[in-house]
Amino acid sequence: MFHGSITALVTPFRDGAVDETAFVALVERQIANGAHGLVPVGTTGETPTLSHAEHRRVVELCVATARGRVPVIAGAGSNATTEAIELAHHAKTIGADAALIVAPYYNKPSQEGLFAHFKAINDAVQIPLFVYNIPGRSVVDIRPETMARIAELPNVIGLKDSAGDPSRTQAHRALCGDDFVVLCGDDNLALGFAAYGAAGCISVVANIAPDLCAHMQTALAVGDFTRARHFNDLMAPLQRACFLEPNPVPTKHALSLMGLCAPDVRLPLVEPAEGTKEAMRAALAHAGVGVTS
Repeated sequence: MFHGSITALVTPFRDGAVDETAFVALVERQIANGAHGLVPVGTTGETPTLSHAEHRRVVELCVATARGRVPVIAGAGSNATTEAIELAHHAKTIGADAALIVAPYYNKPSQEGLFAHFKAINDAVQIPLFVYNIPGRSVVDIRPETMARIAELPNVIGLKDSAGDPSRTQAHRALCGDDFVVLCGDDNLALGFAAYGAAGCISVVANIAPDLCAHMQTALAVGDFTRARHFNDLMAPLQRACFLEPNPVPTKHALSLMGLCAPDVRLPLVEPAEGTKEAMRAALAHAGVGVTS
């Protein structure tokens, strides 16, 4: 159920508010272009600056728009365990297929604290859970041995791995079992993760080029690395351009060039520099993605 190209959706804004019309259109575009799943209100969705009401509304819109055509993994992480439980409970209540729970950021919990955090969520809410390990943002790193303990919790089914080391997938498979779903969390490492046995990628670039990401992951699923490399080569400049500045600033700029939503981000994020804009235009051209402005 959880595999392939899973898009970490942006949250479009207009005049300071969530642009619900644009968001629904983005979800429909993803499904029409082959996305295998959707992740609303993750890092790419600018969750740190969404109110609780906005967070819940975006998840509700995503689930209602998807209508079961693709699975929805709702972002539900927090550095407060009780808040993560509340968000995961909401995701279950409105029909999300799973919840994505990031390692607690800023608190810097120990490995035992990480286990306790995920156990508390597992025990409180009966919904499939994906653990999200991203040391670059959360500061803490969930070690493979700790992940093995967390994977024993009955509701934990997988991991979004943004620790930057594809070879860890082998360790996770060995420690957590082959049924444990490892998803790459970095577009530029998706090929490497697949070689080690990852089931797919939660992708930022898929906001821009959902068809190319889906084609690449479909090729990887059947072991056709030659075809997968072809699509990866097309997207390599996009993979770089999307992270020239904090995510999702460049991606929203690209979507605005494509006429899909406004480029608006919320402070403390700001619009990209001219050099980033130029690099993104070149990357879009390289990938064959058309722009309207």
